[in-house]
Amino acid sequence: MRRRLSLAFLLLVPSSAAAEVSVQEALLRAKPAVALVVAEVSAEVVVLCGGGPETKISPAPFRETGTGWFLSPSGWMITNAHVVSPAHRPPKWVAEQQARGAVREACGNLSPEAAAAAASRARVKLEPSLYVILSNGIRLPATVAKYSPPVAGEGMPGRDLALLRIEAADMPSLKLADSSGAKLGDKIHILGFPGVVLSHELLNASAKAEASVTNGAISGFKQDVAGQAVIQTDAPAAWGNSGGPVVTSLGDVLGVLTFVTTQGGVEGGIVQGFNFVIPSAAVLEFLKATAVPLDEKSKFNEVWHAGLHDFFAGRYARALKHFAEANRLLPELPDVRRMTAEAENPPPTPFPWAAVAAAVTIASLAAYGAMLALRWRRNRYRIRPSEVARLLAGSERPLILDVRDTAAYEKSPVRIPNSKHVTPQELAAGVARFDSDPNRTLVAYCT
Repeated sequence: MRRRLSLAFLLLVPSSAAAEVSVQEALLRAKPAVALVVAEVSAEVVVLCGGGPETKISPAPFRETGTGWFLSPSGWMITNAHVVSPAHRPPKWVAEQQARGAVREACGNLSPEAAAAAASRARVKLEPSLYVILSNGIRLPATVAKYSPPVAGEGMPGRDLALLRIEAADMPSLKLADSSGAKLGDKIHILGFPGVVLSHELLNASAKAEASVTNGAISGFKQDVAGQAVIQTDAPAAWGNSGGPVVTSLGDVLGVLTFVTTQGGVEGGIVQGFNFVIPSAAVLEFLKATAVPLDEKSKFNEVWHAGLHDFFAGRYARALKHFAEANRLLPELPDVRRMTAEAENPPPTPFPWAAVAAAVTIASLAAYGAMLALRWRRNRYRIRPSEVARLLAGSERPLILDVRDTAAYEKSPVRIPNSKHVTPQELAAGVARFDSDPNRTLVAYCT
């Protein structure tokens, strides 16, 4: 029976030890894998202003920003198709916009009719480019490996997903969760680069390159105009968040943020909190027939996750070693720097009142138990006077020994009737002949 209980205990230990990470730790694990995606279209425009000579102008490039995240450490990234479409498939209106900008720059203040005529005559050569910016500021060129167009706007509707290829290795990456198990009210978190942060005049450049986190819950399960499943959430988002990962409280990707609701309300305000997510099941379907290794191990993830685990467990020296290795693999990430600084200057350890109280309680119980055991040992053969009287009244009278030292016995006027005086030394030595009957009850009296 004892062996069976021991085996049951060993089976229960792993489940209790495998505690879930906190939300803070899960989000810190996820953030380094999120990057800013920039689709940029530069142009070289040849403009003819009236009767003058032709002028070659390079107007300010058109730029679209969004969010992407690595799903493989070897440089595979997911984002929205509408984020990269200006660079992947530049629409006609981008060329028209660049032409109008070049006319304004080259020809000055023309009448609207003359400016429109000059823009229509302009020759535009577009130069699209696509790149991602990591949170440490490193800029990496990207190419589109697979493209599923937005739900509306490019002919046949798609899933609004794009797979990007970046020449990189050992990148932080995120794992896809099972969206089929999502339930109404589940807590979720959106990571990304909202435009309000990117354009904020009071933030420095490094702050703009670090992903922001907004929180909410699943508020519905809907379908888009093409009948494809989407998840509705009340988590705040804005333009620039598009393509960002929507993660669970364990840091796994439940889906990809897609179109954001920003329609005017009754009073002309912005409606927020009704945003939509492409479920991870659709991402897996999109990735079929691609070369993306979904089970690829990330060296950065291993050391970063281990460092965070040690940090939140209070093992700061071990955490620093892991953070140093993470910084070697991908230098100067803001989260790594921040956690390193906190591990170097940990908060003071609070006095362990609970542990001390428990130790004192255990020690007190042990001492009390020892006293009870000693008392029981000392009194295990002691009987009450009433029990002695009952024995004396019985048919088999006990032999009563008065075990007092000689001086006390001689001075005391008390004598026990029918008792025999034996000194403690004689009783201990066993030299006294108490009774010829070995089965007779023996009662010793002492002070």
